[in-house]
Amino acid sequence: MKKIIINIVSFFALLLMVNCQDDNFSFGSIDTPKNLEVTAEIRGKTTEFPNGDGSGKIKFTSSADNTISYKYVFSDGTSENAPNGIFEKRFTKPGLNTYTVTVIASGKGGISTNTTLEVTVLSNFEDAEAVQFLTGGTSKKWYWSASEPGHLGVGPNNNDVTENYYAKYYQAGAFEKAGSPNSSCLYDNELTFSLEGGQLKYSLNNGGRTFFNAAFLNVGGGSGSEDLCLDYATTGQKTVTLSPSESVVTTNPEHATQTRGTMLNIADGGFMGYYIGQSSYEILSITANRMVVRAVMGGNPALAWYHIFTTTSPNQTPDTDYTNLVWSDEFNTDGAPDPTKWAYDLGSGGWGNNEVQTYTNSANNVIVQGGNLKITAKKEGSGYTSTRLKTDGKYKFTYGKIEFRAKLPIGAGTWPAVWSLGSDYATNTWPGCGEIDFMEHRGNIPNVIHGTLHYPGHSGGNPNTGSTTIANASTEFHVYKTVWSPTSVKFYVDNNLYHSFANDNTVPFNKDFFLILNVAMGGTFGGTIDPTFLQSSMEVDYIRVYQ
Repeated sequence: MKKIIINIVSFFALLLMVNCQDDNFSFGSIDTPKNLEVTAEIRGKTTEFPNGDGSGKIKFTSSADNTISYKYVFSDGTSENAPNGIFEKRFTKPGLNTYTVTVIASGKGGISTNTTLEVTVLSNFEDAEAVQFLTGGTSKKWYWSASEPGHLGVGPNNNDVTENYYAKYYQAGAFEKAGSPNSSCLYDNELTFSLEGGQLKYSLNNGGRTFFNAAFLNVGGGSGSEDLCLDYATTGQKTVTLSPSESVVTTNPEHATQTRGTMLNIADGGFMGYYIGQSSYEILSITANRMVVRAVMGGNPALAWYHIFTTTSPNQTPDTDYTNLVWSDEFNTDGAPDPTKWAYDLGSGGWGNNEVQTYTNSANNVIVQGGNLKITAKKEGSGYTSTRLKTDGKYKFTYGKIEFRAKLPIGAGTWPAVWSLGSDYATNTWPGCGEIDFMEHRGNIPNVIHGTLHYPGHSGGNPNTGSTTIANASTEFHVYKTVWSPTSVKFYVDNNLYHSFANDNTVPFNKDFFLILNVAMGGTFGGTIDPTFLQSSMEVDYIRVYQ
């Protein structure tokens, strides 16, 4: 018996050796990079000026055995890949500063080694005025100057004084990009520049949709020959450095446009709203409320794109500038909800989501009191009760701005929602009728707000959705807003856009919908209910529809 076991073990050991040999043969020899050497050549370094000529530039050259690529990581918050090991870095913090540089040499199979060095370099470049304009001293938001002709344009990148610094080939008309779902996401951009600990920072909030130049659609998972809005979120703060422009500074006699001489460089692939494969922008002009920049097209140095930004959020185009109040409930009369505006869904059964509550019209579950509508989910014996209000049969609408001010219930398992269904739901069954969830919240994941659309191909566990995190969703009132137009559905909390959907005739969001307010318990979205839960309320100060 022992002999048989020994033979079996030997057989598998032989197989393992063969397999390992095969793997090594197919992948090749994996050797750790070694003998990593780095040199740092400071531009303009002399005996008299040991820290350089003030340009802040250092040329790094790295070499190592068994290496296929290098990466530089700098203590100013930036990093750069350098396949051949050579990279020139401009350090832009004014004065004499010491930086830590980590060099990573990578070989086959991701095996790497690294080394760290310190460099001290002098930078004489400073544009304090630009920093002040960008940040207001602390933090400032910028938007596309959508009402201004030429807010997006492209022209030649050359030194001809009659053409340089001018979008000669194309200039967008006022609100031109708002007319199509393929491009309307551009005006959702909110660019924030801030000053933190003396370091300039930048973030882009675009509602999860990015307007791509056609040459870079593959970055967002798209294809084609036209610029498109694609689902491509931008997250996190990025470090910004300013450096002197090396362009030829000329004044265009015909168009009177001149460069400021300052480059704005966004680390880690950051970009200013329109994706053109570029992270460095030349500031042509800047004031406290208007900025013009240009950027050389990524991969095509013959073209330069021009952007104009302001500190005023762009007005919407006429079909989405919804300011006429057409329906509302201010909840100013104590008692039961207004029966001319609200009906009830009653009963239990889960409503398709495995929920556990029973809906009632009892004052224990729904009441208008002290200027607020209160929908209360309660533990009742071994079950739960709550209320679901709807305007079905009383009010319906197509397109508009839906706005409400609410404070949400607290407790694991609570699932408050303000949402809508297509009014043809009886004959066009869900999800064909369409569903827009203006606000949903899960007590199991406090303070995360969801805006969601359900429709054929994107329903149930596969909706089109976005979310944002706010503070004190269950202890303070917040304003929730959705702007629904023929070209888009946009979700906001406290005027901050967090999700945008491109609307068109292929989805069921171009017909009448009605409103629903409810607090569910448990179910597929609400999740596990806290066994100690007794009751909690969603309070709504008002709900309004503008068209």
